[in-house]
Amino acid sequence: MDRWLLGKKKSTANSIQDYNQDDHQDEQTKEPSKKRRQYSSEYLSLGFTSVGPDDNPRPVCVICTEVLSNEALKPCKLRRHLQTKHGQLLSKPKEFFENKLREYMTRKKAIQATCVTGGEYARAVEASYKVAKLIAQTGKPHTIGEDLILPAAKEMVSVMIDDKAAKKLNVISLSDNTVKRRIDDMAQDVLKQLLARIKSSRFFALQIDESTDITALANLLAFVRYEHNGEIHEEFLFCKPLRSNTTAEAVFEVMNEFMVANEIEWGKCVGLSTDGARAMVGRLSGVVKRVKDVAPLLTPVHCSIHREALATKTMPANLKMVLDEAVKTVNFIKSRPLQSRLFGILCAEMGSKHHQLLLHTEVRWLSRGKVLTRLYELRDEVRVFFVDKTFELSDRFCDFVWLSTLAYLADIFEHLNGLNLSLQGKSVTVFQVQNKIEASIKKFELWDRRVAQNNYESFDSLCDFLRTEEERIPSVVASSISAHLQGLGTQLRSYFPSLNKQHNWIQNPFVSHDQETIAGLACREQDNLVELSCDSSLKLIFAETHLASFWMRIYAEYPELANKALRLLMPFTTTYLCETGFSALVGLKTKYRNRLDVGSDLRLKLTSIQPDIGTLTAAMQHHPSH
Repeated sequence: MDRWLLGKKKSTANSIQDYNQDDHQDEQTKEPSKKRRQYSSEYLSLGFTSVGPDDNPRPVCVICTEVLSNEALKPCKLRRHLQTKHGQLLSKPKEFFENKLREYMTRKKAIQATCVTGGEYARAVEASYKVAKLIAQTGKPHTIGEDLILPAAKEMVSVMIDDKAAKKLNVISLSDNTVKRRIDDMAQDVLKQLLARIKSSRFFALQIDESTDITALANLLAFVRYEHNGEIHEEFLFCKPLRSNTTAEAVFEVMNEFMVANEIEWGKCVGLSTDGARAMVGRLSGVVKRVKDVAPLLTPVHCSIHREALATKTMPANLKMVLDEAVKTVNFIKSRPLQSRLFGILCAEMGSKHHQLLLHTEVRWLSRGKVLTRLYELRDEVRVFFVDKTFELSDRFCDFVWLSTLAYLADIFEHLNGLNLSLQGKSVTVFQVQNKIEASIKKFELWDRRVAQNNYESFDSLCDFLRTEEERIPSVVASSISAHLQGLGTQLRSYFPSLNKQHNWIQNPFVSHDQETIAGLACREQDNLVELSCDSSLKLIFAETHLASFWMRIYAEYPELANKALRLLMPFTTTYLCETGFSALVGLKTKYRNRLDVGSDLRLKLTSIQPDIGTLTAAMQHHPSH
């Protein structure tokens, strides 16, 4: 028994020595005279080769790759293993085991070639996250990672570096399911950061809109504006499906469910921008009314882009007739593929700058201006094209009155397109919108006075046309132009009433204000405004920073004034971001990907917040793609 225990202890000591060199050296120091068995090439006939250092070899079976202790390097023990484990191979010649040895060495080299360190695994996971992020931001299918990106990367690395480096890319997981998980993880991390920012912000504002996708599913998009690090930030908040009705009740239920689930306080909401639809702004039960019931500080905003589009729809009857006939002419050519091709050939032969007309789409606000401008530029080509065609409106392109009206419409809608574009974009304030509208109204008044004096220099196309034709514009056209300009000014003023003078101090607190301007402020707030207006250092800061950033910067010194200013500056002025979001949604959810849950992909595509890939990588265990 004592001898068996001693042998067991020695065997255990040998195993420890093989895996720990320091311990091995200690054992040698303690037992310098201990004898180690050596491997002989004759042992291969028994199916064994050796592994480990030369001074302490260990036999390994080339059949089952089992590793024995150094003490087993005896023919009798090796034969016993072969007999008990692989009895059917006892009669095999040495050449058989030599072949098995070569197979064993090949497998060993393959395993060593594919082995990567823990650091390499972490980098592979990080690379997988970064590629998945790019896939989401570009709106590509998740399968593109494994089908295109990884093979392309391996080809590039193989050419630029070598094949060995290219093989290391095999450990990067880019299967479609993996990419989806990575996108979901990053989207959740971005949402977590966004919610923390909203909760720490004094106020926030929302813009919402609803639209259907390719599967006829109604989607509600929401963006949020909040303060963070002394700046106003705008971020995608959510995209939620409306399973059944798109009523005000259903829309508010989705919004409220998200806010409650994520513990966002309605009391901090100071603005809600909508497209002005009845379900949104209904006086008794609209979404705005329901939100205002839980957010007393709320200021509802009708999208300024929608208002501008509505204000410019009305025009005199004869101008409307020319517009309709122009659209009908374009549709006659564009809606017929053969006619469109023939017209393109004609334009090429005539050396035209453009070879095709543009189709008019009512839902696209900039469509009318672009369609009319292109038609006016190609008026000579259209006239030639209709020479041998039967079309009821072909004579219009020989009519001076009709063409002069077309030139005016092209000019005025080009200006209105410019106004529309100036209202789009991020971080647009109510003061900027009002300034743009006021400038347009005053321009229309000025142009109307010029038209009364037969001065048409404000309209480039019309002016060039009159100069080329060497004719004066008929009085009927001039009166229509004057009526249209007056109507535009009236309509814009109706949809964009002047701001209350009591808000002027917010736009510029450093100018002198009369009693009417500061009437809405308490006595203490008026005193603070006087003190603020005389601070020369703050005046320098005001000239160098964005308006909202300025008020956030002085919040600690003038909290009452800053709060009132931010409540006016925080609300969105448009639903522009929702429109861009729907454009991204259309690109993501196509007829080939109509079952895709786009929430996570859309968040990474629209957000400016960077996911914490380092933290996500550290929390993940790497699993190579198969």
